[in-house]
This record gives sequence, C-alpha cells and structure tokens, in this order.
Amino acid sequence: MNNTLISVFVMFVFILPGCTTGSFSSSSSPTEDSSNPEQVCNGLSELCSRTYDDVTFPETHNAFATHEDGIIYPASNHQTGLYAQWNAGIRAFMIDTHYENLNDESQGTVRLCHGDDDRGTSPCVYGSVNALAWLTNLAELIVQHENDIVTLLVENYVQPEHLEDVFTESGLMGHVFVHEINTAWPTLDEMIQSETRLVVFWEQSADTGHPWVHDFLTHSWTTNYAEENTEDMNCDVLRGDSEQSVYHMNNWLSGPLGLSDPSRGDEANNPDFLISRAKDCWEQHGKRPTFVAVDWWEDGDVIAAVQAINQMNEWD
Repeated sequence: MNNTLISVFVMFVFILPGCTTGSFSSSSSPTEDSSNPEQVCNGLSELCSRTYDDVTFPETHNAFATHEDGIIYPASNHQTGLYAQWNAGIRAFMIDTHYENLNDESQGTVRLCHGDDDRGTSPCVYGSVNALAWLTNLAELIVQHENDIVTLLVENYVQPEHLEDVFTESGLMGHVFVHEINTAWPTLDEMIQSETRLVVFWEQSADTGHPWVHDFLTHSWTTNYAEENTEDMNCDVLRGDSEQSVYHMNNWLSGPLGLSDPSRGDEANNPDFLISRAKDCWEQHGKRPTFVAVDWWEDGDVIAAVQAINQMNEWD
C-alpha cells in the first residue's frame, strides 16, 4: 500500500521496459465451491459461530498488482491474480484506487494502481488494472460462494462518490456490512444470514456520508510493514486504535531499496514462521490477528498457516 523510497521506485519503473499499462486478466477461472453451506464458513465449520474479529483471514497486499494482470516488478507484489488467490483461499484483499489521469477525475477513469499521487502524477502510468472489471469479478465470486466473508482494504485516491459508484456498478454494494464503532462484531453466520458478507475499510479519514467504508485507523490497527528481515518483525502497533479488536499483521519484506522483495517470499511466508509470529501477537494483544497480510502469496504456505491459526483456541 504505502510506498517507501518512492523516488527510487519511479526511477526503476521508468527504466523497466515491461512496465506498461495492463488490463485485468480473466484467463483463470474460479473452481466450484464444494463446501457444505450449512456447516462451513470460510473453509472451516468452527468459524461459523465465531465473531468476525475472532477469525484470521489470509490477505494479499496490493492484490491486483500481479504479473498476470500486466503489472511488472518493481510495481508488482504477486505473480497471479484474483482468481488464483481466491481459489487458494484468500478472502481479504488490499487494493489502491486512483484516477488513470489526474487531469480527468471522473468515475470512468478509476483504476487500481500501485503508488500514490504525491508527486503530481498518477501511478497508473506505470501499470493499471480496470477497477470496475476487478471488483465485478470479486462480486461474482462472492455470489458464487455464499458462505464466505470477504474484506477489502482500500488505499483510496478518488472521490468517495466515485468509489461508491464503482462499487455499486460492480454489484458489491449489495453485500457490504456496516459496523458501528465500539460495538461487538457479528459472527460469520450472522453476516451470512443477513447477506452482508463484505467488510470494506479504507486508508482515509472517517466519512459519515459513506458509513459503509470504515476508516481502518478508527476501526482497526496495524503492525509495521516492509521490514528488511523477519527478525525485525514484531507485533507493536504502528498506527490505528490499539483498543480495537480488528488488526492487520503485516508480513512482507523489503529489499535494500525499500521495494517488495520477491526473492524472499518463501522466508516471509514460511508457515512455521507465520504461526509463531501470530502466536506472539496473540499473546501480546490477547487475540489472534484478524488479517495476515503478505506479498508473493504463492511462496511459502500462507493458507496452511492461517488455517492452523484458526484451529487454535489460545496462543500457547
């Protein structure tokens, strides 16, 4: 999401010949859901009776920034896109919404792009994914898998009205859950029964005009991110409200230039390491991480680690 050493990033992208605008890839297709809808929620029967904040969800950082979708390193964070992630069991996705061109801030130009607008240029010039197409595909997956709870964390650079327009047109708005701050989160089964199976956060201040988008610094908190070594990772609060029960355990490594390091995905996503770190966070904060957010999700085994975390009753 938030980039470090952006000037270095820009320099690398300009010299990288393959970094051109990509379109959303639909070459992969979702597998059939073989779970029993009366007994299984997000892959495990025991999760149905648990509250949203007492479940751990695997989460992809910059989920759209994939080689499959035409986003080439150093702007990419994964090899494969939405369908592969979904089929593996990912149910939480970090995305960045931008205008394709800062001189044309219209709803039709909303794209998913990796970067920020602070330097006066849309990062979409380095590669983009059609936001409406990506979100429409997500909406279809949500409909097809009626016992799964899904989360989006949006680093948003577009007008809230345009974000809502895209969500509405994609079909996602009919699934959103609205959480009132400092109230108990519902169980997964309650969310399923109420047909509000999508939770949306954004990295933006609270907006009472759009209560369906929860300010993640108000409704949750996050650990640090993009450390250079796994030994540097800890469970301390980086930002957000530590009194909230929902939190992101960010778990990806950066290289010496501050860019996501594709060569150490196996190390960061090693299931033994992920489980051990999650237990440390559980012990420190009194609850399991809500999200385990990773880069290069194909490496290691994030899904197995999260399943193991969800099957634990306590950190020790």
